[in-house]
Amino acid sequence: MHYRINHNDLALILSLVRGKTLARAAELLKVDVSTVFRSVRRLEKSVGTALFDKSRAGYQPTSAALVLAQQAESAEQALELAQISLEQGQQIVSGTVRLTCTEAVLQSLLLPALTRFMPGYSGLKLELNTSSTFANLSRRDADIALRLTNTPPEHLVGNRLGTVSYHVCASSDYLRRTEHLGLQTMDWIAPDDFLPDHPTVTWRRQQWPGVKLAYRCSSMLTVAQMVRAGMGTAALPDFLLLDSDVQRMGEPLTGYDTALWLLTRPDCRALRSVSALFNELTQAIKLG
Repeated sequence: MHYRINHNDLALILSLVRGKTLARAAELLKVDVSTVFRSVRRLEKSVGTALFDKSRAGYQPTSAALVLAQQAESAEQALELAQISLEQGQQIVSGTVRLTCTEAVLQSLLLPALTRFMPGYSGLKLELNTSSTFANLSRRDADIALRLTNTPPEHLVGNRLGTVSYHVCASSDYLRRTEHLGLQTMDWIAPDDFLPDHPTVTWRRQQWPGVKLAYRCSSMLTVAQMVRAGMGTAALPDFLLLDSDVQRMGEPLTGYDTALWLLTRPDCRALRSVSALFNELTQAIKLG
């Protein structure tokens, strides 16, 4: 008959994987070193395979031990969630939600929102992916998308969180150094090659077709960072203009406003974890 792994076995393996030595594992398990040593030998004999390679550096887990350690961690997390649920007297929201957005939206809008409510969701885990397309959501590689668009895909459902406008801007230092230059002859920064349909790119090509770009960047967040560093001028979304040293040069770009959408697939709305995160983000992110 095959040996049946029990909870104590998993706890032993996980402690030795984490501690790397018999002494540290004994501390984690609150037993003496000899008990850990005997338990490991007995377990390896029972399962018929080596779980650790012993050396002067400590105990190195074999592939079999690593697989069992992962299972042990899952069991450990399940017990923790059960304890929290019991203490709170209610079913807690748990699970993993995959969320996609651009780097600029992540830094300026999403992270400030998450810091406000995520501490209250101890059982909820997030996987964050920065992308500028809807492909992640459409391929089912993500559950929720936070996107700037005026035409969200029809197969997705969601909430419009507000409107983003764009301004031409530059740092105070750059404006002092280039006060003798006209706008068209300044050093322009843009994401032409990577975001050819971005509203700021469309505007510049239509309104200032003769402008020569000094810098091309891989994201709007990088464009904003270069503007703050005094490298040139650029058209940026208003949520990236929180730096007091960056000055708006005139009124918002007329006719180029973009909606901010929180989107998901219809089949995801029924998931408790997705629904909870979706509702929290709807409340936490509000644009004018």
